[in-house]
Amino acid sequence: MTAAEALSRAIATLRAAGTPDPARDARRLLAHAARIDAARVTLIAPDELDEAVRLRFEEMVGHRARHVPVSHLVGEREFYGRRFKVSANVLDPRPETEILVAAALALPFEQVLDLGTGSGCILVTLLAEMAGARGIGTDLSEAACLEAAANAVLNGVQARAHFQRADWFDGVEGQFDLIVSNPPYIALEEMAGLAPDVRDHEPHEALTDGGDGLGAYRAITAGAGRHLVPGGRLLVEIGPSQGAAVAGMFDAARFAGIRILPDLDGRDRVVLGTRR
Repeated sequence: MTAAEALSRAIATLRAAGTPDPARDARRLLAHAARIDAARVTLIAPDELDEAVRLRFEEMVGHRARHVPVSHLVGEREFYGRRFKVSANVLDPRPETEILVAAALALPFEQVLDLGTGSGCILVTLLAEMAGARGIGTDLSEAACLEAAANAVLNGVQARAHFQRADWFDGVEGQFDLIVSNPPYIALEEMAGLAPDVRDHEPHEALTDGGDGLGAYRAITAGAGRHLVPGGRLLVEIGPSQGAAVAGMFDAARFAGIRILPDLDGRDRVVLGTRR
């Protein structure tokens, strides 16, 4: 079987399974199975596939047809131009979160705290982009902390990053000039409506607070003031319907300069404010 024939079969299988972009997914999986760059898939199209490559590819296509995320199958995801190792232990980094990173990088900072760090994609990216900055990432999941630490090594910032198991601010010492978070913000009643890739394969504790989706913001805004220097900034990612509610929490916590930033589709995506 040639690579082109295997690719065609895979696309048909994924299309029948209802995956959103079967051609893209099939190409990424074939590239991983063949251990080549995705840009080279077209070049090997006429070639006979090695039997081991074919079997590996078909196995991954079968998993993808059952809605296992591509990132879990290939073990990594690109975020802000860098590679991050990911697994079922952490939330898959998403392009929308790059809005938060870009906003955080708009002003200089020296000490950053990332609450609910997951894969570490936010903290690691911020440290990689801001030379000399140091940071702490916290997460309730020990597995997530280990994965984040591995990503810090992968991206060369391990000397400036520290990860610790914590429930938001518990055990966190010192003050920071930047606090960031992409917390669980999906309401429990909304979980059933999520795509199966997300609902069935990503950690529920990283998706929902088990309540109305706003519990994390209550905890973060209540504690952020004690951990920010005067003039320090707080930035959180939100769900598209939560802008007004979260901005109201910032206001009640006496933050100044409160803004709601949209994502590329015009939906509310980030709330930010400054400690008075």
